[in-house]
Amino acid sequence: MTEQLTVFPAFFRVAQKCVAVFGNGDEAFAKVRLLLNTQARIVAYADEPEAGFAVFLSTNAVELVKKPFEAGQVDGATLVFAATGDAAQDRLIVAAARAQKIPANAVDQPEFCDFLTPALVNRAPVAVAIGTEGAGPVLAQMIRAQIDQLLSPSLGALASLAQAYRDTADRVLPRGVSRRVFWRRFFSGPVADQVSLGNVAEARREASRLLQSVDRVPGHVWLVGAGPGAEDLLTLRAQRVMMEADVIVYDALVPQAIVDMGRRDAERLSVGKRKGCHSKSQDEINQLLIRLGQDGKRVVRLKSGDPLVYGRAGEEMAALREAGITYEIVPGITSAFAAAADFELPLTLRGVASSLIFTTGHDLTGDVLPDWARLAISGATIAVYMGRTVAASVAARLMEAGLPAETTVAVVENASRAERKLLHGTLKDLPDLQYRDELDGPVMVIIGDAVAGANFERSQPLVKGKPLVKSKTTGAAARIGVPHKQTDEVRN
Repeated sequence: MTEQLTVFPAFFRVAQKCVAVFGNGDEAFAKVRLLLNTQARIVAYADEPEAGFAVFLSTNAVELVKKPFEAGQVDGATLVFAATGDAAQDRLIVAAARAQKIPANAVDQPEFCDFLTPALVNRAPVAVAIGTEGAGPVLAQMIRAQIDQLLSPSLGALASLAQAYRDTADRVLPRGVSRRVFWRRFFSGPVADQVSLGNVAEARREASRLLQSVDRVPGHVWLVGAGPGAEDLLTLRAQRVMMEADVIVYDALVPQAIVDMGRRDAERLSVGKRKGCHSKSQDEINQLLIRLGQDGKRVVRLKSGDPLVYGRAGEEMAALREAGITYEIVPGITSAFAAAADFELPLTLRGVASSLIFTTGHDLTGDVLPDWARLAISGATIAVYMGRTVAASVAARLMEAGLPAETTVAVVENASRAERKLLHGTLKDLPDLQYRDELDGPVMVIIGDAVAGANFERSQPLVKGKPLVKSKTTGAAARIGVPHKQTDEVRN
């Protein structure tokens, strides 16, 4: 669950309105400097202002009232800052403001603050305000510095130019995808380029050309890999296209937290493809994507892991090509990589494993052994997707093919997520996986000599209650060069 704030971020309208600042020294000085980013009418109440502060007020034409505090001085103010450096005095000022229902802020006294002042990145009319609820002002300043570097100095000028075109765009372009595409191109194409160069006249010409060229926008589909589940493993490109989408079509294995990262007003359609509960057939999903594309929608088809690894993207691409709908692949981190990272496990290792096999457990349930099984005997690492229910068959067929029963096995449920579960053992232990009824999330099984180099400190034995035994692996530990206790003794 997302943590809740104790404050609601908001922006006060202060243009040509009175904002009162009380204090003689650095605290009041800082508040006045911050307020000068706005068009507020600042009134500084300072009976004995420090020399530097007095010069600053005069230089910036800030109104100065050299009188001790009186309750009536807050009359007509929109906001009040109590910054005298005297805690008791500041509380009196806040009390006077609250008596007249005027929001007030007492410096360094959070309990006497009706609002908090953020660290501010100013690209007027664009503003970025960073707050920490008073917990870390230095942290807020550090974040402000990073954001300040990210935002172009010309961003404010570009936003101002956009204001001049807003009424025309609203009148000429229909509400919806055409209007959104216009603004995306406005803020990221030739218009923005000309503004950054200071060529405002040329930027206006580019904006006018853009406005005349945007008619009905064709539909487009992104096949997006949502990664293994952790939100921060979603790629930047995936995040960007999710913010551009009109519709997000997602599978059941994609966590809701990732679905929620899309544009707030995008339509969200669950197609629920998961073992045992297919709410839509693959053909129905194909037809849905085609219909949305033909309707001019920009669609994110969100799939767990990578769309090209057991994501049935091939069928969707073929359907979209046949229907003439443009599409793009946005790769994601596949579960095998996330599971290996959770175990600190090398999927390939010089002198031990030079090949990596992706498969599903069902590939080993038929009468004919797959060709890749021979690679496993030569040391390839095998990553088995969706392998829990066929674990016994996988183990039996691989041992039948000649893979040693003591080959190390790593099992991860919910790879990359906070609720992940790690298990370890050997190939002969793998059948016990099907009895682990507590595992109801997606399970990845990794098998091979390179797995002996994993970190088993955070994992549990695959076979419950089984004592540690001496491994009979074929010298993998020696070749890997990892600590003795993690290789010669397999914790199972």
